[in-house]
Amino acid sequence: MLFKKMLRDMRAHKTQFLSIFLMAFLGVFVFAGVGGESVGLEESVNNYYETTNLADGWIYSANLDDSFVDTVNNLEPTTNSERQLVIDSVADFDNDPEITLHFIENNNISKFHVIEGQDINIGDGNGVWLDKNFADAQNLSIGDNISFTFNGITIKKEIKGLGYSPEYVYHASDSSIIPDFSKIGFAYLSHEAFPLSNVPYNVLLVNFNGNASNYANLLDNELSGVYNSFVEQSENPSVSQFSEEIDQHKMMGDIFPVVFILIALLILLTTMSRIINHQRTQIGILKAVGFKNYSIMLHYISYGFWLVLIGAILGLIIGPLTLPNLFYPSMSSTYTLPEWKPAYSINFVLVAILMILMSLAVSYFAVRGISKEKPADTIRPKAPKISSAGLLEKFGIWNKFNFNIRWNYRDMKRNKFRALMTIVGIIGCSALLVSAFGMYEGMQDLKQWEYGDINHYESKLIVDDGVGISQVENIANQVNGDMIMESAIEIEHSDVKKSGSLLVLNGTNLITPTDDNRNAIDIPGNQTSISIKMAEMLGIGIGDTVRWHIAGSDVWVNSTIDNIHADPTSQGLILFRATLEDLGLNYTPTSIITTEHVDKNYSDIKAINTMDSITSSWDELTETLMLLVYILVFFASLLAIVVIYNLGLLSFTEIEREIATLKVLGFKTKELRKLLLTQNLWFTSIGFILGIPVGYYILSVMWQSSGDSFYMVPKISITNILLTAIITFSLSIIVNLMFSGKIKKLNMVESLKDNE
Repeated sequence: MLFKKMLRDMRAHKTQFLSIFLMAFLGVFVFAGVGGESVGLEESVNNYYETTNLADGWIYSANLDDSFVDTVNNLEPTTNSERQLVIDSVADFDNDPEITLHFIENNNISKFHVIEGQDINIGDGNGVWLDKNFADAQNLSIGDNISFTFNGITIKKEIKGLGYSPEYVYHASDSSIIPDFSKIGFAYLSHEAFPLSNVPYNVLLVNFNGNASNYANLLDNELSGVYNSFVEQSENPSVSQFSEEIDQHKMMGDIFPVVFILIALLILLTTMSRIINHQRTQIGILKAVGFKNYSIMLHYISYGFWLVLIGAILGLIIGPLTLPNLFYPSMSSTYTLPEWKPAYSINFVLVAILMILMSLAVSYFAVRGISKEKPADTIRPKAPKISSAGLLEKFGIWNKFNFNIRWNYRDMKRNKFRALMTIVGIIGCSALLVSAFGMYEGMQDLKQWEYGDINHYESKLIVDDGVGISQVENIANQVNGDMIMESAIEIEHSDVKKSGSLLVLNGTNLITPTDDNRNAIDIPGNQTSISIKMAEMLGIGIGDTVRWHIAGSDVWVNSTIDNIHADPTSQGLILFRATLEDLGLNYTPTSIITTEHVDKNYSDIKAINTMDSITSSWDELTETLMLLVYILVFFASLLAIVVIYNLGLLSFTEIEREIATLKVLGFKTKELRKLLLTQNLWFTSIGFILGIPVGYYILSVMWQSSGDSFYMVPKISITNILLTAIITFSLSIIVNLMFSGKIKKLNMVESLKDNE
């Protein structure tokens, strides 16, 4: 009988209960969906790293002889090592693609993952195992021959296998920020394939036990000055880039569903409180005919339990099966994994269980008070709340307020809980909208900051390796351009070591350093500047000294920090040519930048990037993140619609008797609608204003999870605020108009006699 009563009540209040179901479903759906994608990525890449035995670190040295290898192997933490010669080459195609060759002694560490063809044969000097992405882009297959040219030497090999490498999950060239697989690739060959008798190995891959920092310190103690640099696994460009991508998705998937779940519980609490208050007489009758208190409590607790349970289960099932598939197409165009599939985590189930338990607690809180009353007291209507004169009503200004303002003020005093719940709901909606729109605008601002405020060139010419300064200067003069030097570096302060970037300027005005407000700053030619993000990671400021070296070089230098600049995508040092040369380092231009649109080919230039192509590449790189932002904007808007309508409906039913009384006294529908609209606008205004700082906080947390490479300043624009205001206030007004029909059809006799 009680189960049938529950179904009748749900049908009578279907809108509120549907809202509870939707909020529970959406909360778990987004959490499990986005989480299933990020957990799936993490699980897939970790399995890939484990299967291929990705190196724990890479030691770079120009002299990796047997003695050096023996010294490393004799270090206590070292468990395994493997030498490679890693060298850049150009494949024999019209577009001169860059292929990184790996001549290997074994295939036990960072193993080549074969997709098609034979496994790597270390004794095969005629075969090559090629990057499958490059092979697909160039229409190559097993058995085809391919030629590589490096250091004036050309070798021709037969393709024996196609596959991937764990070191190239993310692989982009110096001339592009996204992979163009027709222009870039890698290949693995046996050391027998090297054309000379002695292979000049330059990379030692190592596996070791323990902390990477301790291992690096041990290398410094034992082999100081003998090797160039050591890169731990987490600092590998491919590993760090993909890890940062996963972290961004995790953070967004964790924060937004929390608001959905809290609002679901809020709606459940307000709905159950209203139903129990309206069913006091029914509860009293149930008690009078012999139903125990625990039976009545279980009956009302089950309302929210079944709805939240069904919503949570559906969210757990549908979320991971649908949302991840929206991200994989754009992700797979930038990153390379053997498989793309979502994964489940016990955290999804725990969150669903927690939400179900919280729904039970909320329902218990709503019913516990009336369950303790005697049947004779419960069967009577609840005594109306008495509103005493407040502080505002004692001032003379109170009499100057019109009836609309005074009635709404007193109604809010009588129903503080309902007012609070409505405001909290609006805060949640506004915060989600502000943060979602803020992320969208932030990505657009980041693009404008990097490729508008900082970089002003039209074309960027990437210089070939080994080209002399005189040739570069000659080309720069022909295109009216300026030379710059860019390089990867390793920066160290105290016990903290980070990978970063070096930009060496040479009197150009086509690159303008900025502060974190995007204002141009002047860096004198004899000073060194560090980016804000890098300074924060190292824990340093102006006047501190850092130790650094260029990647591939064993020469470490010290620099005193004179300035701090802000850059959204490049974290490291900026200095000038004279400063670099004063440190004893060679100035080697890597690019030429110019305001001219260059489309002519030069023999010493390996690639030409225009600003249009660079920004297009940026859009493609951030496509997945923008897709996530679009999804969150959609769900935030949907949440606002559901919450505002539901809370508006609750507000109307709470004051139904008062509205009927006013109607009997002669108030027209238009006046009553204005009365409700005023209250809705008050609640919306308060919730909207308080939601802005909450949204800013959520946005700040999001940007802090963007990884070491990106620096983003959380900002909320006027456009963002206006757009959020338009959505929230428009919905409040629309909801008010929807209740006009309810006011017209209100049965005054039934409403007034309801409490008799």
